[in-house]
Amino acid sequence: MKISNPNLFEIFTRIWIKRFGNNVFIDEVPGSFWKSLSDMGMDYVWLMGIWKTNKEIVDKYCFEEGLVESYSKALSDWKKEDVAGSPYAIDVYDINPVFGNLERLQNLRKILKKYNLKLILDFVPNHFSAETSLLKTHPDIFLEAGEDFFENDSYTYFRPDLLPGKIFAHGRDPFFPAWQDTIQVNYFKKEAREFMIQTLLRISEIADGVRCDMAMLDLNHVFENTWGSLLSKSGYNKPQNEFWSEAISVVKNKNKNFIFIAEAYWDLEWQLQQLGFDYTYDKRLTDRLRANYVPDIKAHLRAGEDYQKKMVRFIENHDEERAVAMFGEKRSKAAATIISTLMGMHLYFDGQFEGKKIKLPVQLNREPAEKPNNVILKFYNKLLKITKDEVFKKGSWKFIETLPAWDGNTTYENILAWLWVFERERRLIVVNFSNVKSVCRIKFNIEPDENEIELYDLLHNKSYLRNVEEITSIGLFVELKCYKSHIFKY
Repeated sequence: MKISNPNLFEIFTRIWIKRFGNNVFIDEVPGSFWKSLSDMGMDYVWLMGIWKTNKEIVDKYCFEEGLVESYSKALSDWKKEDVAGSPYAIDVYDINPVFGNLERLQNLRKILKKYNLKLILDFVPNHFSAETSLLKTHPDIFLEAGEDFFENDSYTYFRPDLLPGKIFAHGRDPFFPAWQDTIQVNYFKKEAREFMIQTLLRISEIADGVRCDMAMLDLNHVFENTWGSLLSKSGYNKPQNEFWSEAISVVKNKNKNFIFIAEAYWDLEWQLQQLGFDYTYDKRLTDRLRANYVPDIKAHLRAGEDYQKKMVRFIENHDEERAVAMFGEKRSKAAATIISTLMGMHLYFDGQFEGKKIKLPVQLNREPAEKPNNVILKFYNKLLKITKDEVFKKGSWKFIETLPAWDGNTTYENILAWLWVFERERRLIVVNFSNVKSVCRIKFNIEPDENEIELYDLLHNKSYLRNVEEITSIGLFVELKCYKSHIFKY
């Protein structure tokens, strides 16, 4: 059964598991860790980077100038042995032996189930490792090119060591240079689609869902725009159906509760939702929170419920800067309150609750020491305890327009507000997402037995008695300091 408005906790597996000792396997992590996540209201655990990769490609592809700079920025004393390669350059979809094997993964799922947690794994549809062993067994699934393409662009096209007589394309995003450590899957080829669908079916037997990396790259029009000249010269025609509609349909026919999460950009989220994705990244909201322009945030949150309930809300993940570093302490707490109390899935990244500031390149296998920020930790402990309540899981959500507190008042535009309703439970969320003290009025309907109503602020453990007629006629008066929030229960 699908969980409404779930919480997803992302773990960078190769980094995280070392905290429990040397040579610890995934099913040997203490149950107390999983219990702590469950107690904080997590529903899903995403073990990022669990699949087998190729050590052989690290020396060849993982010491480019830009990567080396990112290693030094994150880990000043890094050494060559700290570079393990990208977990998104997958050899095959087998468990990386460093973490265990299939049996240990199945044991872990049983442990997670004990704590009411479900397991999400990666699916990287666009590409494999540049030296994947599939080149020996399934070379036909990859995007092959001719000598002329290699001569014109040896950065995008390459000769793999496993098949030096052939030329293939590296995986790529059309707006950036090719990822040198990858090989591109050919989504205009039937054999490739069938192979990837079979891969998803196998994953659906050992996990509860997949987070699909750069899912929009495999849409027909995106793939055609990226590789048009090569596809045309090779005689490939655009398929009639989208890969995702085929794949998701096949998998859900076998396991209806298996969920698909799309990393998605370029305003293609709605299209991916229509193709069957349960959730799609809400990167636009993250960017608008970063820009700190409240009118754009409000416009975003006025979107329809069908769209919003399938969005993945986040302020950090392994691709983004750390929230405290990006927003600052005060604003990160306000942003966290926003994303944690909206419809949809809420994504949190390992280290976020402790207020970590260093963004670690995914190629590294060692993390720097960072002291936890106790202010941030205390804040998340409280926020997540509040949002565990079933009103945030089962309730209905409504955006509320803030109103001027008086003629000429403009700071009301800085304040965001919405309401959750479930049976007799109500939660009113109010956030001043600006760097100045702001005031507004908020009008909402209530049916109390008395002339006064008690609004209890769960974030600050403070009660307010307010006149019902005033609230329903001119609106509740709210005054908030910069980046402060209320979560009222009434």
